[in-house]
Amino acid sequence: MRKFFLIIFGVLFFAIGCSSESIAAEEVVYNSVDNEDITVDSLGLNGSYKILSLGDSYTIGQSVCNTCRFPEQLKQKILSGFSDVKTIDLKIVARTGWTTTNLLNSLSSQEIGMDYDFVTLLIGVNNQYQGISLEVYKKEFPELVAKAITYANGDINHVVVLSIPDYAYTPFGQGDSTISEEILDYNQFAKNYCEANGITFLNITDITQQGLNNPALVANDDLHPSALSYEKFVKRLLPLFIEKMKD
Repeated sequence: MRKFFLIIFGVLFFAIGCSSESIAAEEVVYNSVDNEDITVDSLGLNGSYKILSLGDSYTIGQSVCNTCRFPEQLKQKILSGFSDVKTIDLKIVARTGWTTTNLLNSLSSQEIGMDYDFVTLLIGVNNQYQGISLEVYKKEFPELVAKAITYANGDINHVVVLSIPDYAYTPFGQGDSTISEEILDYNQFAKNYCEANGITFLNITDITQQGLNNPALVANDDLHPSALSYEKFVKRLLPLFIEKMKD
């Protein structure tokens, strides 16, 4: 059945990467860490900020409106919540179907400034989906993190890596446990790498694992996160932006 879906859908979706070893179930990284809503007027942000978001369909917002994807929602949340923030310059480098290799090639072919205040990276699901060796992700994920740090003017504290959503919990994924196990391997590698190197790793996977129980979290293509899912991503991402911009 899964082979059938791979043939039909080709490489229309995702991006992933990572470790060559299987991760034990007890090492699961998907703990719920929802933050309370934030009152932002008095938190001290002011001026203008530059945000760069790197990734694949989960960053570009496949099957949702342009203002519904999580980088745009983050931008609007900051602008509407902080009276002293004048502008947010948002650049997105992402495309549906991109693997870590595709993203690296795109970044190598264009000039991107090194003056971004906040950089997000969410990549890897297409590596998994296309059956690419985990070793490729294990090699290329650190290269992408290094680029993200460079774009953040070398400030490691201004980079956030988001975990890869679990598309097994969608009508497309049909609860396939193999998908979840493989995505766990990728996310565990990314989490371990980030923790070992002082990089912020943000778990959003557990939000997407509610997709079969709450269809509102899945876009109308029965595969990608909905605007509501991205809103929940931003609820976790905004406090990190505030914290890092106040450093």
